[in-house]
Amino acid sequence: MTYDDSNVFARILRKEVPARILHEDHLCLAFADITPQAPTHFLVIPKRPIARLADAGAEDKAVLGHLLWAAADIAARLGVAHDGFRVVINNGARAGQSVFHLHVHVLAGRDMAWPPG
Repeated sequence: MTYDDSNVFARILRKEVPARILHEDHLCLAFADITPQAPTHFLVIPKRPIARLADAGAEDKAVLGHLLWAAADIAARLGVAHDGFRVVINNGARAGQSVFHLHVHVLAGRDMAWPPG
């Protein structure tokens, strides 16, 4: 899939759209979700333009691992890691992906049902 750099997450990365930033480093940015589905709901996105998880290549292995590390680290700093949190990556429109910049949802603060969808 071709990456569209006009998507809202690319615009957040460029600081063109405001966001409540929770973490930023050389590989990723994390911010609060504007339509939270749990008391704690934030997104972790790579700074590298990757549209979907399926579009990640072998050269993205380190960044993919870093996204998960950042998710756990932020959950710990927010005090929700101990009680549990859910990590979700939607890949493609049929899976519920609405912004085509890879993003990791982290949800916590309530009981999660299974199956999720």
